Amino acid sequence: MGVPKKLTEKQMKFAHEVVTNEGRKTATECAVDAGFEPEFARQYASKLQNPKLYPLVVKYIGELREEWQKKYEVTYDRHISELGKIRQQALNKGAWSAAVNAEVARGKAAGLYIEQKIIRTGKLEDLTTEELENRMKQIIDDYSPILEDVPFEEIKEKLNKDKNPQTSEHRQEHLMNLRYLLHTRRRENRTFTKMY
Repeated sequence: MGVPKKLTEKQMKFAHEVVTNEGRKTATECAVDAGFEPEFARQYASKLQNPKLYPLVVKYIGELREEWQKKYEVTYDRHISELGKIRQQALNKGAWSAAVNAEVARGKAAGLYIEQKIIRTGKLEDLTTEELENRMKQIIDDYSPILEDVPFEEIKEKLNKDKNPQTSEHRQEHLMNLRYLLHTRRRENRTFTKMY
């Protein structure tokens, strides 16, 4: 039998469907849309993408992909221009929010905006006593509506029964006390709120 010398109309349509719908359709769906029988579409899709069985189809798919990548390549100029068009269309339709978003995206692409994110990881156990107290104060300030009427000094007093824990075991106990105290206050506050 041998390898066919040229592509059939269905094979060309299949290749076009695969390239133009990449990531949106499965190869089986592309085979069905290309005109292959639905009950055998999965087998056809698999075989048509096998370079040993259908090298011409695989080569054609590769050529189409390359052509599409060149046609829709994202370059700085093209990107800025496209965002400008989107902004203008949004303005013409009175979609101010979309226009502002497009303009901000253009500014980000041009480097006018700098986004900085700092991600710190670590454990509470690794903090110094001073850092831990500052962190506790910040948590208490943040959750003051939940804690209500519990000043930082009172919590600090309760936790300072074991003054300045030096060993990691003491520090661990110190943290457990803080968590318990915060949890208890939250629960008391929820119970109080539910009663009314």
